[in-house]
Amino acid sequence: MDTAATPLTKYKMFIGGEWVDAASGATFESVNPYTGKAWALVPRAGPADVDRAARAAHKAFTEGEWPKLTATQRGALLRKLGDLIAPKAKLLAEIEVRDNGKLISEMSAQTAYMAQWYYYFGGLADKVEGAVLPSDKADIFNYTRHEPLGVVAALVPWNSPLLLTAWKLAPALAAGNTVVLKPSEFTSASLLEFMKLVQEAGFPPGVVNVVTGFGPETGAPLVEHPLVAKITFTGSDATGQKIYESAARGLKRVSLELGGKSPNIVFDDADLDNAVKGAISGIFAATGQTCIAGSRLLVQRSIHDAFVEKLVAFAKTAKMGDPMSTDTQVGPITTPPQYKKVLDYIDIARGEGATAALGGAKSADFGEGYFVQPTIFTGVKNTMRIAQEEVFGPVLSVIPFENDEEAIAIGNGVVYGLAAGVWTQNIKRALTMANRLQAGTVWVNTYRAVSFMSPFGGYKRSGIGRESGQDMIKEYLQTKSVWISTATEVPNPFVMR
Repeated sequence: MDTAATPLTKYKMFIGGEWVDAASGATFESVNPYTGKAWALVPRAGPADVDRAARAAHKAFTEGEWPKLTATQRGALLRKLGDLIAPKAKLLAEIEVRDNGKLISEMSAQTAYMAQWYYYFGGLADKVEGAVLPSDKADIFNYTRHEPLGVVAALVPWNSPLLLTAWKLAPALAAGNTVVLKPSEFTSASLLEFMKLVQEAGFPPGVVNVVTGFGPETGAPLVEHPLVAKITFTGSDATGQKIYESAARGLKRVSLELGGKSPNIVFDDADLDNAVKGAISGIFAATGQTCIAGSRLLVQRSIHDAFVEKLVAFAKTAKMGDPMSTDTQVGPITTPPQYKKVLDYIDIARGEGATAALGGAKSADFGEGYFVQPTIFTGVKNTMRIAQEEVFGPVLSVIPFENDEEAIAIGNGVVYGLAAGVWTQNIKRALTMANRLQAGTVWVNTYRAVSFMSPFGGYKRSGIGRESGQDMIKEYLQTKSVWISTATEVPNPFVMR
């Protein structure tokens, strides 16, 4: 019997249109969260590799084919990339599942859907228009044009690498920028695989580059590189703050999509069965590893006990297991540090006096996998750490409220403002809550809906800027004002016109 271990899949970075190892030759392992075992080797980039990628992107922006392309031609390349995704969507989804442990059903849907961002922004590329401005000065023609920024550094998280790459890459390229992508060190493989499609689509060398590695030796040099004009980042608010501070020293543009502690609010007039499903979707889908997780469930006190009973009964039916299986509903935590963090927060919640109505421990049923039981805490007050701090795991805090005003106060009573859910049959209440909740996205009688056509981003510490939608392309453009004199004689040169 052959007992040799399966050899690790070896990946290379994509820089300047070439597949390359790290300059040092160093690599690191990518671990499957379901098995707890390494399955791939990824280049461990350092400052020299980052510099090479930034210079390749800058050269592609200033020389060669890319700046000569019309906006229509750029759009055609993006649409071609979208066409190439469908035949590879299943493969890309399987690689993501090996890397991040999320469900194959969700990752397959995401990798297929992400093509829409490339179609949408491919179509938008040549719809960016300047304007002819009225002038209060005689003999002057004044107009504006919108131009790309230059090299964009895009830092992508581990929970949905390819979908969130599309949110950044598609508009950046549509606007005419070049890009250096840096995936999480926990989930680099799918993005490197995706670069094969970028290459096949025909993007000129250096327009899209990928460097892989760790924050201090790869991420920080990329953020600080003098040739980078803009940074777009999705991740924790603590890391986002550091990036913002670094960007400020270089006067770089930033877009930051950061953490959340979103309220999912259930009123006593809601369709309770649907609200239970919405609560489950908000926290246990994606194993709670999503910035929009509805991790605070606010339930009107008059229905609190009955609703919690329904919620726990439904949550108990969730099937944990192999994320590659289409009937699995809850998979593992993606990374060892996150696994420890989630378990630590469960201990913190108990220490604060919360009661675990469901779960509240790691699961030992899956060998070395990073599994945490779906957990529901009751008796939670909004001042507790479990209600204020982002857990990023399958841990739900149930908080009772009396009336609309208290629901709004509790809902807004955190430093975050990424999303919120409202469950009610009262249209007046729905509109009022949507108006008053401090969140970049408010869902009414649904949860976790996103689209390439709709802007997404946060209030407060949940971020700066928006992703998706028509206006978002402006995040990757700068405005130039052009003045042309038609006068036959230059007026007094010592006086400002």
